[in-house]
This record gives sequence, structure tokens and C-alpha cells, in this order.
Amino acid sequence: MTDSTTSHEPILLTVFLRHDQSLNLHAVQTRLKDAEWWDRFPPAGVSIVSWTVAMGFGQIVTLSVPPELLPAVNVELERSAWGVFRTECYPTYDFVPVRARITERVRQGGI
Repeated sequence: MTDSTTSHEPILLTVFLRHDQSLNLHAVQTRLKDAEWWDRFPPAGVSIVSWTVAMGFGQIVTLSVPPELLPAVNVELERSAWGVFRTECYPTYDFVPVRARITERVRQGGI
């Protein structure tokens, strides 16, 4: 078993970019362009797993992040997303294989 403090496997990070409804779309796009958001986020070495727009809420971005690049993601959010979005970040994982194991275990009579 690998010690999670020394693992170099990427982690999944889900970032909520909540809309600031005091800004219209033009203002949001102008601020993002001025902050070079589209060129700088996510930082090099970080991959986008999914990017979803939730109407009335904002955007939900899931990133695959090598642990050593987590500080770069944080700095880039502070540098270019703040003032446009309210951000929330959550480490996440893919539950699909876990669900499959639980389903099989329950079918076999376990809990």
C-alpha cells in the first residue's frame, strides 16, 4: 500500500466557480481576459477532467492535479478567478469503481 503523503499519483480536485450575479457576462469575460484566465488556468501539468456549467450556480471544474502542483492551482485561482467567481475546492475521487464493488458485495449477501 502506498503512503498517501508520498504518492505522486494525481489527485482529483473539484473546483466550484460560483457566479457573481452582480456582474453580467460581458463584465465576467472582460475580467477573465484581463487576468489571462484562458491562457493560465489550469496551470501547465494539470489536466481538465470535466468542466460543467450549472445555470444559476456557476461552473464546476474537475481537475487531475499532480500533488506538487496543488499550490500552483491555488495561486492561479487567487490570481485570476477571485473578483470574478467565488471559489470552493474539494478533493474528490471517482466513485464508480467503488459503487461497483459495493453492489457486488451486497449481491453476494454482504453489507
